[in-house]
Amino acid sequence: MFDLLLSADMMVSDPDAMADLLAAKLGIHKHERWRQAFDDHPYIAHFLRVHKSLAVSPTRVEPQGHLDKPNLGDPMFHEFLESLKDYQGRHRPMLTHSIVLALQGARFDALVEKLMRRRLRFRMAQRTPDMPFDRLWLGATPEDPRYDPSVDGGLCIEIMPTEPLQLPADTFATPAPKPRSPEPGEMVRVSARGFLVRNLDETLRRCSANLDWEPHGAVELLEREGYRRATMEFALPNSASLDVIEATRWNGEAGLYLNSWGPGPYYIRIAVNGLAAKAEDLRRRGTRFTWIDECEAVGGKPLIRVEPADLKGQLVEFEEV
Repeated sequence: MFDLLLSADMMVSDPDAMADLLAAKLGIHKHERWRQAFDDHPYIAHFLRVHKSLAVSPTRVEPQGHLDKPNLGDPMFHEFLESLKDYQGRHRPMLTHSIVLALQGARFDALVEKLMRRRLRFRMAQRTPDMPFDRLWLGATPEDPRYDPSVDGGLCIEIMPTEPLQLPADTFATPAPKPRSPEPGEMVRVSARGFLVRNLDETLRRCSANLDWEPHGAVELLEREGYRRATMEFALPNSASLDVIEATRWNGEAGLYLNSWGPGPYYIRIAVNGLAAKAEDLRRRGTRFTWIDECEAVGGKPLIRVEPADLKGQLVEFEEV
């Protein structure tokens, strides 16, 4: 099992503007220290937080984008990125640059050794003064850096060790840290990231055979939602889960999205302390949303689904903590 889903990312043309929009429309926390940009790695990323404590919510929301400049730190990454766009569909409203999974050091080393023994496709970025740590992408090699879904079943996975993340020590505490005296409507953590695939069984087979990564519990059939879901959980209880989804009918929300835009990232779901209070907060912000009284995806409880047009096509949901 991996330790953490590092971020619910979104690959966008203007990450700075997207960070501002998410803060204004949803109340997500941003800070200049959480903005990452390097001369030798031409990209901009914001590691936004739904809760200021990383121990409470270690999974961040990451708007990021890549600049059309020479990538001296990782010269192969541009070609890899273009292949990801081709795989997901260049007109897709929601694109991922990678589903970033993190492992503590010794377990990261063991995974890389396993990938080598199994002769699976992966590529590692060189360590640089700006980024002096390991980053690994599945489905590509240095000599052929275009993405191929044969290793991870189309999940576009990147893996890195947890140590560079500089998580506070209590992130790993048992029981998991909880927010202190949360206000009504306060966001607590990113609870789930949805990802649409065309063949769930094949994706799970490849994750099992190649990565020894299994879903938590049985695959669920959500008939009212119109999809099957495998929940990939992580060692850190406060990490978001990765919900891998296959549509079972064309005219459900998932089926319409898949057949309009193709497979790839889907919802970002955020747990809040008091859903009705969060609805009031969204109204004050002028953020449009749909209130669903009983949503099968969250155990029959209410769900807020934000209007994607208000977030430049991104699908964000809120559930009760």
